[in-house]
Amino acid sequence: MRSVLFIRHAKSSWDNAAQHDFERPLNERGKKDAPEMARRLLEKNVPHDLLITSPAKRARKTSDIFAAAYGLPSDKVIQKAELYLPSPDVFFDVIEQLPDHARHVALFSHNPGITHAVNQLTNEIRIDNVPTCGVFAIQTDISSWLKFRHAPRRFWFFDYPKYI
Repeated sequence: MRSVLFIRHAKSSWDNAAQHDFERPLNERGKKDAPEMARRLLEKNVPHDLLITSPAKRARKTSDIFAAAYGLPSDKVIQKAELYLPSPDVFFDVIEQLPDHARHVALFSHNPGITHAVNQLTNEIRIDNVPTCGVFAIQTDISSWLKFRHAPRRFWFFDYPKYI
């Protein structure tokens, strides 16, 4: 069994309108939501072997918070430039390049690509919008990540900070 979590970065700050999008940090709500979502995943016993993140500041910080909550060392957090504002196909490309020793992976990225991507994963559920720090999880029975694109995938769960 392998699992992939698609995690949208936590809420970012718009305090400085002149700041380049890539450099926007988390705002106060984002700094609160990211550890809360990591805690929820830990409570559900959701494993993580490897975190792959967009290099944008808000995504990196969100993945750093999850890594700290899980006690993952820095070599288990990998930045992939292609996850910054990606098209849905980019997610499949990134997943197919994953090392097979990693069985449970989280991808940290951005909208609208992440919402479009999760809606291509399974026919079981449709998401109108993955909210900030939202987590969409799927499972698959494949022996290698190279088989991910065409493999059957099962919806596992969807959670986000304001989910009641």
